[in-house]
Amino acid sequence: MANGFKDTLNRFWNGSNDRGNNAFNQWAYQWLGAFGIQYDNKAHTYLEKGYKTNPIIFSIVDQMCNKSKAVPYYIKKVKDQKAYGKIKAIEKATNGNYNIKQLRDLSDYQTKAYVDIEQDFPLAEPNPNQTWADIIALYVLFFEMTGNFYLYKLSPIDGNNACIPIAVYVLPSHKIEIVLKKGVDINGLDNPIDYYKMTEGDQSIRFEADDVIHIKTANYNINTQGSHLYGMSKMSALLKNLESSNDGLDNNIKTLKNNGSFGVLSAKQGNFTEEQAVSIKQRFRDMDEAKGRLSKLTAVSVPVEFTRISLTTQELQPFEYLKYDQQQICNVFGWSNLLLNSDGNMTYNNIKEERKRVVTDNIQPRLELFGDMMTKGFITKFKGYENSVWEFDITELPEMQADYKEMIEWMQKAYLSPNEIRSALKWETSDLEGMDAIWIDAGKKRIDDVTITESEVNKSWDAYN
Repeated sequence: MANGFKDTLNRFWNGSNDRGNNAFNQWAYQWLGAFGIQYDNKAHTYLEKGYKTNPIIFSIVDQMCNKSKAVPYYIKKVKDQKAYGKIKAIEKATNGNYNIKQLRDLSDYQTKAYVDIEQDFPLAEPNPNQTWADIIALYVLFFEMTGNFYLYKLSPIDGNNACIPIAVYVLPSHKIEIVLKKGVDINGLDNPIDYYKMTEGDQSIRFEADDVIHIKTANYNINTQGSHLYGMSKMSALLKNLESSNDGLDNNIKTLKNNGSFGVLSAKQGNFTEEQAVSIKQRFRDMDEAKGRLSKLTAVSVPVEFTRISLTTQELQPFEYLKYDQQQICNVFGWSNLLLNSDGNMTYNNIKEERKRVVTDNIQPRLELFGDMMTKGFITKFKGYENSVWEFDITELPEMQADYKEMIEWMQKAYLSPNEIRSALKWETSDLEGMDAIWIDAGKKRIDDVTITESEVNKSWDAYN
């Protein structure tokens, strides 16, 4: 029996001319080179197999959500569109990674662009069950995982407040379908979207196109069916790494439960009788179920040997594969592997720089897109807010305070008025006399205006000698 099984394994690994007629070979060879991706390219899979199941993806997205909702935001009224355009140009060019000159220019443009006093938020809370921090966190979650974010605006149909939002609700991106207008020219000037449909089981709900704010990533798949109207998820590029990572975690659990290598026990000489095989198998079951220390010891009446048919953890090196998948996932999400408690190159300065980098390269662009879309589709719908904008300020985050400190030190040495400095610090300007004047250090004098007395000359001479 044992020798026959060994021969089968040898034929499997070394090849055999009769493999086409061998049932084991037919089963085994059909899978060689045939292992592909088992996960499908659907938003539901991204969320269930990714965010909900994979600890690496959950950690990355959760850090993004927490950092994004910590960024302060304001509603500001624009008084100078040209200066406001300059602000947006600097923000897009730098993603918030400003040098001293850009910080100074930004402060100057902000003074010109905005009305000094910030406006109240038009809706204190988005709906009875959520806060704006919840909305921002869900925006990051759905946008990063599915490439799409849908926000429904609940508004009166008629009356004095018609079309003015009274609440907003996040729609689950993985359950939303875009329905096109009949006979629409996808490349025409009109909006091709008729309405959005949310499906839950055998029920569906219709949301009019004007009532939904849709924020999405770019999609290369442009066609007449409107596929490019959906955003493209980063997860589509990570399916192999996602499946590999999940399988690696599952295999770790299997290894721990197996308590070692998997193999076959056989007699060294001849074969086990049926009675011996049944007896040994029952002993193994009893040993596995018993909890005492001596339960792990047993004896058999014939010489036996163990043939291992699986690789050990050391041979498989699963943690190396997991590290590789983690690095790939971080690369695609634009996040830092060091912020996931990675052991490699972790120093205080590295962590500090990486925290700043993810804010400027990841958090800032996402929030800027959110602010622009919310300004266009939400803020300007309210009376008195027609020229207002939703702005985020990453300079308030601890990671960005070092740049602000340098700017303050620079301003104190530059010829700036007190109100210019106050404005750069986002304080309200003052109407007190002299606050708009430029002050200089009065302690400095021209050299020819300085009179040296005879006693001072004598003191200097005595000190020199």
